[in-house]
Amino acid sequence: MRTNLHHCSLDRARNPLTVVRNLGILAHVDAGKTTVTERILYLTGATHKRGEVHDGTTVTDFDSQERDRGITIFAAAVSCVWDGHRINLIDTPGHVDFSDEVTRSLRVLDGAVAVFDAVAGVEPQSEAVWRQADRHGVPRIAFVNKLDRAGADLDSAVASLRDRLGTVPLVVQLPIGREAGFTGVVDLVRMRALVWGAEGGSYEEGPVPEVLRKDAVGRRRLLEEAVAELHPAALEEFCARSSVSDGTLAAALRELTLSGEGVVVLCGSAYRNRGIEPLLEAVVAYLPSPVDVPPVRGESGDGAQERAADPRAPFAALVFKVTSTATGRLTCLRVYSGTVRKGDVVLDMGVRRTERVGRILRVQADRHAETDLAVAGDIVAVVGLKSARAGTTLCAPSAPLVLEPPTAADPVVSVAVEARRNLDANRLAAALARLVEEDPSLVVRTDPETGQTVLSGLGELHLEVAVEKVRRDQGLEVAVGRPRVAYRETVARGVSGLVYRHVKQDGGAGQFAHLVLDVEPLEVPAGSTGDFVFRSTVVGGRVPREYVRAVEAGCRDALAEGPLGGHPVTGLRVTLTDGATHSKDSSEMAFRTAGRLGLREALRASAMALLEPVAEVTVTVPDDAVGTVLGDLAARRGRVSGSTARGGTTVVTATVPLAELFGYASRLRSRTQGRGTFTTRPAGYALVPAAVSRTLLTR
Repeated sequence: MRTNLHHCSLDRARNPLTVVRNLGILAHVDAGKTTVTERILYLTGATHKRGEVHDGTTVTDFDSQERDRGITIFAAAVSCVWDGHRINLIDTPGHVDFSDEVTRSLRVLDGAVAVFDAVAGVEPQSEAVWRQADRHGVPRIAFVNKLDRAGADLDSAVASLRDRLGTVPLVVQLPIGREAGFTGVVDLVRMRALVWGAEGGSYEEGPVPEVLRKDAVGRRRLLEEAVAELHPAALEEFCARSSVSDGTLAAALRELTLSGEGVVVLCGSAYRNRGIEPLLEAVVAYLPSPVDVPPVRGESGDGAQERAADPRAPFAALVFKVTSTATGRLTCLRVYSGTVRKGDVVLDMGVRRTERVGRILRVQADRHAETDLAVAGDIVAVVGLKSARAGTTLCAPSAPLVLEPPTAADPVVSVAVEARRNLDANRLAAALARLVEEDPSLVVRTDPETGQTVLSGLGELHLEVAVEKVRRDQGLEVAVGRPRVAYRETVARGVSGLVYRHVKQDGGAGQFAHLVLDVEPLEVPAGSTGDFVFRSTVVGGRVPREYVRAVEAGCRDALAEGPLGGHPVTGLRVTLTDGATHSKDSSEMAFRTAGRLGLREALRASAMALLEPVAEVTVTVPDDAVGTVLGDLAARRGRVSGSTARGGTTVVTATVPLAELFGYASRLRSRTQGRGTFTTRPAGYALVPAAVSRTLLTR
């Protein structure tokens, strides 16, 4: 799999972008992706000492909270060189509360390495990030990590990839040894053994051990058959020769990876320094360069436009992260086309204003190296931009273009925050504004009833980290209220033929609008918050088209607050069946007002129901604590969907209302003597039972 350096030099002479790889490391929390990143940096010479998560010495987990908690919270970009190729790598968070960081990173990446635990296989968050990569069309290879652990099994992990992810795994390695005796792998593409010493380091290459030869030949045959089923050239060669050559097999694996039809699977133990070099070789061999992915599409004044990864094309880049540091504001961006130099003037399409690039930095987590320019395919940080936000397009002033921004997830949990000292109120407001600028999945608003400042995010840990960041970075004492979830309201039973007349006469031009509305529930997939659909069946021009649009706009205004508890309304269909106008007093404003007030009246006349966010919870507990855990989940209104025995432990999967999960971590620890763990992922919204709904609404 190692790329020939002679070919690298030819590629570089032809197009320097062919030796660039922009990739992310994706995984469930604690699958080992940060350790994989650290080993990559060490082997490529980017660092001179192996960082360890448990020692708090990793390069990418540089934030104090990340080191204290032992998890990745913020996506960190690093850069290194391997075999003549520049690898720009982003280590992404694995916890569900920070999934928005993963989404923004995937938006600017060309490929990814998905890391899986050899014992647990596909876990909830690894499945979630895999689906995110599917939506962004990012080619991936899989690395089954922790083969040195007790209970590690490559075949079981691969089966979970096939069953849970619906992908076609193409296993290109066979482990040598099991669990603590894992020492190396058989490369099934070249049919060579790669063996590491006790301290890791570089592998020694040799013939396949005789004891594994039969198994290796059989697995190579299975690999050839799997590839031949998916790749025409490999199938043609397989039919002619009953085998596939190494060169054809490697080329087919690359094409299947780029198309997403198959996923190359490698294995190893990052902690033991085994398997990282072949992983790097696979990154170079199979994952795309910037010229292998389709040209980026954007909107210009002339309509849709494509920009190829060409340093000579007009400059276009997408901002995916903004960070405030002690030395200034860093704007991280991916350059899609053109070239930007220090001192250049760029157009910020978010505010339609030009700004000057002060400095360009190659990022190494929290360390930076200054460079004079960045070209298409580069991921860099720039200093000097005051207004750019995550999702903003930067481009050449002479060639405006707007690229599709990454979408921010809707917040589901809120807390009230206030400064303990009145003198710090303005400082807190500025600190919260900076937080939202850095993390678009956080939302700050003022409660209109209480006047409290409310901070909303994707989970309890997400908000806890955000508040702690304010305390540490700004030195503020902050009081935090109890978390609250984002409820929704929906129509359980609607109304038909509701008549609403809006008549207003105050001496000047009057307002007149007459509407007849039908409101009914909208069938939506299970777990979804639904949507809003508006249609008109008015005939004969009784309500002109421009007034129909105004009615729809008014109805959308009314969805902001429902009649039950002032929560947003979703999951309904509104039909305008009839209406009337006045020759002088009717206007778009009058019909928009009628739409808003008329729908509010219709909702009050309908049977409404409360929706609450729910989460899929995966709890891993010792067998002797299963009964206690099941009872606790039932008390939290959880619905158990399955359980699996796994070597002295049981994995329980359940759907639990998010509001019932506050404080669950400490409760689980106390009930299992610290031996239980759990993970969550959003599972949409569900109807609140009537009895519970009454309790919630009377609070």
